[in-house]
Amino acid sequence: MKKIFAVLFSVLMTWSMTANAAVDGKKAEDFVKNLTQQGIEQLINSNVSEAEKQARFTKLFNEDLDLDFIGKFVLGRYWRSATAKQRADFIDVYRKLNIQTWSARFNEFKGKHFEFLGTESSKSPDQIFVNTQVPMPEGQPASVKWRVKETNGKMRVVDIIIENVSLAQTARSEYTGYIKKSSNGIDGLIADLRAKLK
Repeated sequence: MKKIFAVLFSVLMTWSMTANAAVDGKKAEDFVKNLTQQGIEQLINSNVSEAEKQARFTKLFNEDLDLDFIGKFVLGRYWRSATAKQRADFIDVYRKLNIQTWSARFNEFKGKHFEFLGTESSKSPDQIFVNTQVPMPEGQPASVKWRVKETNGKMRVVDIIIENVSLAQTARSEYTGYIKKSSNGIDGLIADLRAKLK
């Protein structure tokens, strides 16, 4: 019996150490470098049609951003009370809206390059911040911080913080505030986001 407990204790300790292992900063930085240099910079500086650019951004965002994870976060406490259909509908429109918004937003960085300033730890052991900046023609460089989450060895972005403004936190505040005030709740938010897509 003692041997069984010893084995179980050893397994639990190993699992605990693995679960709480810090994300590899070098690996996270390399991931964001590839995302920015081979993805965003290459894409915004290419001479392709807007339709092609949108299609490439869709592929890039679906692969390198965990929009499902972000979507659950921004819906806050309302995620727990949402039906399966509401969750699916929200994630779908939220994903499309983000791709549309950011394919346009990153055009501001056309002709510019991200500079890397190292990493910093996060309160979540499976997440890390990668710090970058983009030199601008006038004034100080634009600060862009990437929150990277590692799941089963795969890195994905779960938040982008531009000039100290978190996109995930901003969306969470806006969306939960909308649901609280709307007579149609989550369905009202979904309808509003769909209207913005058009």
